[in-house]
Amino acid sequence: MFHNNYDVFINGLKKGDEKAYEYLVDIYYQKLYAYAISLINDKDIAEDIVQNVLIKTWQFRKNLNAKYSIQGFLYKSVYNEFINTYQKSKATTLLHYKYLESLEEITTQADENKIEYFFSIVSKEIEKLPPKCQRIFMLSKKEGLTNNEIAEHLSISTKTVEAQISKAYNLLREKLAKQYEAILLFCLLNNRATIKKPFLNK
Repeated sequence: MFHNNYDVFINGLKKGDEKAYEYLVDIYYQKLYAYAISLINDKDIAEDIVQNVLIKTWQFRKNLNAKYSIQGFLYKSVYNEFINTYQKSKATTLLHYKYLESLEEITTQADENKIEYFFSIVSKEIEKLPPKCQRIFMLSKKEGLTNNEIAEHLSISTKTVEAQISKAYNLLREKLAKQYEAILLFCLLNNRATIKKPFLNK
């Protein structure tokens, strides 16, 4: 019933239709969880983030606006939940924040099939990075460690960390650009997108 009628789905949510909410969870839970995992490599925290977002969506369901994509709203909510609750007070590198901003931009604009496809490409390309480069990149991107923290953890110089992170981004940018040029996640020089209108009514 909801699959082919978006307006009925959103109106059902606004009216408190539990079947509409169940449909929302069925369709988006795994997608949002995958996104949360890409932000923070912790399954428990990722689950908490998604659950909090879904609960808040239900609590504020009367303010939902059918004119705007609920996908973008949900991904944006996951991003905000992550930043406000888990990342706000944590010192991270500029590269890490650039990654988070770019990822947030992709998930709030691209359609679902493109997002899933792109995530799969990103994961495969990260796995192909040279071992040392991959380890340092993951400490920066997944764990959110600063360059100094990574250098201390691995007993290497900060300059080495910086060089390896830059190498990772350059390699990923080169690989990903060939396959998905339109929404290049790791391009640090990309133009910022036009800010979208909120999904919730004021």
